[in-house]
Order: sequence, then C-alpha cells, then structure tokens
Amino acid sequence: MGKKKKPAETPSLFDEEQPPAAKQPEAKTEPAELPPLPSGVPGLRADLGPSWHAALDPETRKPYWADLAKFVSEERKHHTVFPPAADVFNAFRYTPLDKVKVLLLGQDPYHGPGQAHGLCFSVRPGVTPPPSLRNIYRELESDLGIPPVRHGYLVTWAKRGVMMLNTVLTVRKGNPKSHAGKGWEKFTDAAIRAINDQKRTVVFLLWGADARKKVPLVDKKRHVVIESAHPSPFSEHLFFGTKPFSKVNKALAAAGEEPIDWQLPENTEEE
Repeated sequence: MGKKKKPAETPSLFDEEQPPAAKQPEAKTEPAELPPLPSGVPGLRADLGPSWHAALDPETRKPYWADLAKFVSEERKHHTVFPPAADVFNAFRYTPLDKVKVLLLGQDPYHGPGQAHGLCFSVRPGVTPPPSLRNIYRELESDLGIPPVRHGYLVTWAKRGVMMLNTVLTVRKGNPKSHAGKGWEKFTDAAIRAINDQKRTVVFLLWGADARKKVPLVDKKRHVVIESAHPSPFSEHLFFGTKPFSKVNKALAAAGEEPIDWQLPENTEEE
C-alpha cells in the first residue's frame, strides 16, 4: 500500500511526501538553548550525528532556512531534483565533524539521472564515472601509483575522513546551478566555518574557482589549503600534475595525523 499524500503545507528538504516532523526526533538532538523551530520548518535529520547538530542546528533558526526549505519542497513538486531527498545530507552523515581530516569542496550535485547521492564527485555503484572523476582517478594514479577502480563510489574516502561537500546541495535535473543562490551557500559556509573551528589541523582541498572563493573562511595559520584548477575536461590541463593526494598526506603527516588511504575497494555496494 502506498503512502497517503498529505497537503503540501509543510516544506521538507528530506522527504517528498511526508512532513519532516513525523520523522525527526528533534527533542533528542536540539541544544536546549535554541528556540523551537517555527511551525512547518524542518530541522536537521537526527542521523547526522551530535557533532554536526551542535554546529549547524542554529542555522535552522535563521530566516533563510525556512525560505530554502520552501524552495526545495516546491522544486520537488514540479521538477525532478537531485539527489534524492534521503541523500541530500550524506556528506555530513558519512563524515562526522569531529572526524573531518580533509575537506574536498565541490560546486553542486551531478544533474544527470542516477548520479548524485550527496557526495561531491561521487556517483552510485553501477554508474559510469563522469569525466571529472575519471580525471581525478588519472591524477591519483600519476601521483600515488594507485590505478583507477571501475566504479565511481567514493563513500570509502568519506568514511576515512575526507568530507566531500558541495557548496549547493540540490539541483534540478539537467539544469546545473539551478539551486544556487537560494540559501544552500549560507548553510555550507556555516559548515566550512565549523570545520575551520576544529582545533586539529584540517586540509582544505579546493579545486576550481568556486571552491577557491572559500579561502577567506579558512585560518591558514592553523590549517592547510591546497588549491588547483578543477578536474573538469575544460581545465584538466591545469589540474594534471598538481599531485593533490600526496600533498594532502604530507600535510596530515606534518600535523601528526594519519595519512589518507586513497585506495578504493575494487568492488563495492551502495551503503
């Protein structure tokens, strides 16, 4: 039996049909000092973990959040939006704030069917790796001698401390940057600031002009910023040879952190 559709009175970032209030145990995760959420405004999913909740719950009390929730809800009613609602916050789900060692920053999700699942540059198992990801694999082999795997599913990196965050977390099918300027940037800037506030050294891996605009949010006295061109085919000639993976591991080792194991499993299933 299918779900009974309710009137679209409650904006939701997470589920296309049910009001988020029925799905989120907010009382278990909200800091006591925060005021209640306005009626009909979704909070953060409880499964994002306490470290991200502590950092980002205050954003859900700001006016832009309610506007963003309404916009995304309306988009899902009238258009196909990627990634699926349940995957929007996967970057936060797979890499808790207190486990972030590297922040790899992307722009907005893939806008083709079946590709985006909440991690920048990553695609679902069984989906052919897009050109930018193939270039990332090519540079990984050149840099560290790690041959490319056949899939493009990067969750293993995320679980090893590489947070793969887009600056915009949703997009309309076939229309890149269609959800830019609607509020996501304020939310992800808050996430970047939260990572910057961590006491340990974090490596910020910024590929392309959009990612490099975030440099002012990073305290370079405490953290390491590695910038280069984007791995897109349009700028691949500037990306190849930049050796980002070995630079990340060198920076982590210098900070007393365990380097990232960049080897992905040859066979993988969606998690």
